[in-house]
Amino acid sequence: MKERVRFTGNFVFILFLFLLLYSFAMFQGGFVSWFLFFSFLPIFLYHIGLLLYPLKEWRVTRKISRQINRAGDSVTIHVHMKRKIPFPLYYCVFEEVLPESLKKIDSRKDKYHFMDDPNQLFVNRQVKKIIFPSVRRAVEFTYTLEQVPRGEHHLQAIRVRTGDVFGFVRKTHVFELPDRLIAYPNERPVRLVEQSANFEQGSTASYMINLKNTNVATGIREYMPGDKFSWIDWKQTAKKNTVMTKEFEQEKSTDIMLVLDGCEYEGMNYLAFEAAVEMTVSFMEEIRKQSSQVGLVTIGEKAVHFPLRNEPGQINMVKQHLTHIQPVGKKPFSMKLKEEVMKMDSGNILVIFTNNLNSGLRGAIKKMKQRSKRVMVIYIQSENKIRQLNQEKARELKLDGVNVVTMSEADLLKNPIEVKLT
Repeated sequence: MKERVRFTGNFVFILFLFLLLYSFAMFQGGFVSWFLFFSFLPIFLYHIGLLLYPLKEWRVTRKISRQINRAGDSVTIHVHMKRKIPFPLYYCVFEEVLPESLKKIDSRKDKYHFMDDPNQLFVNRQVKKIIFPSVRRAVEFTYTLEQVPRGEHHLQAIRVRTGDVFGFVRKTHVFELPDRLIAYPNERPVRLVEQSANFEQGSTASYMINLKNTNVATGIREYMPGDKFSWIDWKQTAKKNTVMTKEFEQEKSTDIMLVLDGCEYEGMNYLAFEAAVEMTVSFMEEIRKQSSQVGLVTIGEKAVHFPLRNEPGQINMVKQHLTHIQPVGKKPFSMKLKEEVMKMDSGNILVIFTNNLNSGLRGAIKKMKQRSKRVMVIYIQSENKIRQLNQEKARELKLDGVNVVTMSEADLLKNPIEVKLT
């Protein structure tokens, strides 16, 4: 409807100018008057041709360099336009209609400099390209989306504007071009420092949840990449003429269930939630490398369970889920957690990632401790909020025997991130 009104208005205006000059030439007469009229005639015909020119018949295509990326990556997009009628055009403005999900940036770990003011990461991202096609049938250009944030982003359309030199005629058409751009959560290198890992022969300090006990050798095997130099059995190596290493008794199986708080609350810091998502996927990957069984439960409007497994396909499903997750839900996390406790297997280590230590969380964790080997809370928030709001609640949980690890921007800016487990 708007296009029809614009077309009618432009046509009436150009026709009015034509009739005005014609009337002036008729009544005034003389060489100058008719010269002005015939000089305007080609311009009039061009404007009429531009008005009738079928912009919607252009063929516009978009090609994305990589549809699946990691948060913070840059994506190159190639736009190609082809037309059948080489009508002369002075200019064309191509504009990508970007979704709201792309109106923020992800600068990897550097974004945590703005933990106290995450609104600085919201930007009015625009993609506009001015091209002077003249009579060319094909036009193409390339642009780059920098620092793509986590999530699934839907590119819907490209808007094309053109017009004449004087601005009398302006034409616009939106080409529907649905495309999908996916940015998985950014994985951070994590070092899990466990201060007291218990073995049958005693206790030792380690940097892993599941560490081989090097005091008790149970056999020998061929050397594999990653084996320590000190594990080599030199006698067996000389006897078999191939490098052999000692095989050690492994600590008893440790199953770990990660729980992510995906509930929305008043005054929520979206950047702290992004950090919780990144830490969840990073923890899961780190634990998998140590050959421990790991599962995940995300609690928001609904609870989503990923059972305890150590399979390559599981981590891909987790990444896909964490790509889309956003904080939602009217019920507080503590209430939802109580409902989900009974659905979890007993005897596991539970690691909870949250941005909000509310008063009800203590009761829910007490209930979880009855069914779990150990409960650990990783509380992620800006340094100011940790200091002002939640220090007392963290102390209460520690008195209940719960390991509370607080992570602020100072910790998240480190590479690798060190998390002390007790």
